[in-house]
Amino acid sequence: MPAPPEPRLDGEERALFARGVEQFNAGLFFECHDTLEEMWSGLRGPARDFFQGLIQVSVAFYHLEAGNGPGALSMLSRALKRFAAYPDVYFGFDLAAHRAELEDRRARIEAGEPPGAPPRWSFAEH
Repeated sequence: MPAPPEPRLDGEERALFARGVEQFNAGLFFECHDTLEEMWSGLRGPARDFFQGLIQVSVAFYHLEAGNGPGALSMLSRALKRFAAYPDVYFGFDLAAHRAELEDRRARIEAGEPPGAPPRWSFAEH
């Protein structure tokens, strides 16, 4: 199956996306969710699931902060399922590395271990 084409975001969508990445990296997971959801709600097409996966990752780490391991596991699993349709690098994200980080967090949570620090999001602007 061919990889979904990369999205073409307008200026406002790019600004929201960049803000969401900054919020995630600052540990503002609830705010990241809100920002990315604002951008995502207007998107159509095959890239929509990629951004929804990022929203689910932010919700997962919000749940972890609140001590809700089952909620975090659910969100991580849903995000990983969404990311499976995308290539190892998509929209400037190193999805291969991100998936590996998320799988590691999921395994730690399932084993009852501390999940570790949240990953950082980085992407190559295009």
